[in-house]
Amino acid sequence: MKVAFLNLKANYLELQQELDAAYRRVMESGWYVLGQEVEAFETEFAAYCGTRYCIGVGNGLEALHLILRAMDIGPGDEVIVPANTYIATWLAVSYAGATPVPVEPDEKTYNIKPEQIEVAITPKTKAILAVHLYGQPANMDPINEIAKRYQLKVIEDAAQAHGARYKGQRVGGLGEAAGFSFYPGKNLGALGDGGAVTTNDCNLANQIRLLRNYGSRVKYFNEIKGYNSRLDELQAAFLRVKLAKLDEWNARRVQVANQYLQQLSGVTDLTLPFIPTWADPVWHLFVVRCPKRSDLEKHLKDSAIDTLIHYPVPPHLSDAYIEKQHLSSFPITEQIAQDVLSLPIGPHMANEEVMRVIEVLQQEGGTADCTKVGLLTGKQMVTS
Repeated sequence: MKVAFLNLKANYLELQQELDAAYRRVMESGWYVLGQEVEAFETEFAAYCGTRYCIGVGNGLEALHLILRAMDIGPGDEVIVPANTYIATWLAVSYAGATPVPVEPDEKTYNIKPEQIEVAITPKTKAILAVHLYGQPANMDPINEIAKRYQLKVIEDAAQAHGARYKGQRVGGLGEAAGFSFYPGKNLGALGDGGAVTTNDCNLANQIRLLRNYGSRVKYFNEIKGYNSRLDELQAAFLRVKLAKLDEWNARRVQVANQYLQQLSGVTDLTLPFIPTWADPVWHLFVVRCPKRSDLEKHLKDSAIDTLIHYPVPPHLSDAYIEKQHLSSFPITEQIAQDVLSLPIGPHMANEEVMRVIEVLQQEGGTADCTKVGLLTGKQMVTS
């Protein structure tokens, strides 16, 4: 049995009638940029996230970039970022002209460790950019407390966490603003690129609306030097269809994750995800750790099970940030990058596929002498 990492075609097939109707609605409208579909999606997604405003933009990277620009963060400023994240988090800071200042993650959750943030603050620090990695929220209360004490902005990178909850509250409204990605593989994915900003700050929302559209409220009258970063009408229409299914699809991911957590907990020397009691993840990714990852990866591949690595190269070791390679090492981040492996998970994963992954991992020798870092000790089961 072949087990794909994620079945995007199945997403379309389940909603084919509704998505085709959305396509026809947009095509027949004759209006393809910043029209009724974008406006309606912004209203619906803001309500979903529990925020006052949502602004649709071109993609998740630009969502973060425009937040920073709207906050007047730029050259000479520093933004604290996780060392352990996808490079887009850092790139947003660099695009704004500011300097990303990385800090180590919590070794259990892989998210930014609040205790490390305060040590990295300097007079140049203007914001903390917290990532909800793999679909699990970062520990936002202590982050917000530190930010308040030092008068810093808090930005959420929620690109992987659509619908995740922190202490019962959905991500997207846990800081001054949040950036979302609607890349097709996300929990809420478009059929192309797309992104959004959520916020409760009226002035910030208005500024981002200006920035995404050439700095213009009225056509041909430009108030500031803006950008062209607009959520497409067609993608907004597709996202409206998928948003109505998001909680159900997230619940299916939770079911798969619970099966993994229950039935792999006894597998010798395999490290499973840790879920704090205050977190309700949406399982964009299910990430395990194994020091001999290549052996485990090969064992699964030989059994026709697809896996991916999120992420093999930390930003500070990438060629894109070669100027950062003189920095002190980040041993926790670097060890995570060497150990992690993402197992298949998705809303259309059949139970037979889930059980096949479990069976292969339970086989003798299937964990390739992995060294256990620590088994699950937080939530044993996760609900949507």
